[in-house]
Amino acid sequence: MPNDVVPVTIKGVMPTANGCAVFLGGDEKTFVIYVDPSVGTAIQMTLNGVKKERPLTHDLIGSIFLGLGATLEHILVNDAREGTFFARLLLRMENELGRKLVEIDARPSDSIVLALQQKRPIFVAREVFDGVEDMSAILEKVLKQQAEENDDEKRD
Repeated sequence: MPNDVVPVTIKGVMPTANGCAVFLGGDEKTFVIYVDPSVGTAIQMTLNGVKKERPLTHDLIGSIFLGLGATLEHILVNDAREGTFFARLLLRMENELGRKLVEIDARPSDSIVLALQQKRPIFVAREVFDGVEDMSAILEKVLKQQAEENDDEKRD
């Protein structure tokens, strides 16, 4: 694993007033990317293994990759500027035209859904990871509150 990237996983998805907060992180720290409600729902559905009656946009993109002979290698959150994150999809294409790697600019939120659907790794550029605020304590607090609320509901 190169030192210039950090592997991360989804640690939680929480609704917010304007969408969803996606908590990503590893052993060192956890950070947040805010996404619109529809993509937050798609991330949550994928994490929960929800089967859909009809393909959603991310399912369609996965089918297009398959039809073109492309596989998602991994995603990389490669930049953050003024609170906006940027990502790249790295695709490996093998078809009758040959083999090559293709890098595509994409929103991190869409990239995360595709990585989860196709069980591919999520990486963050070390520079981005080092520059984000550690939200581990906030995530822990929110998860504890949710667990307490669930316990209260079970008792009622």
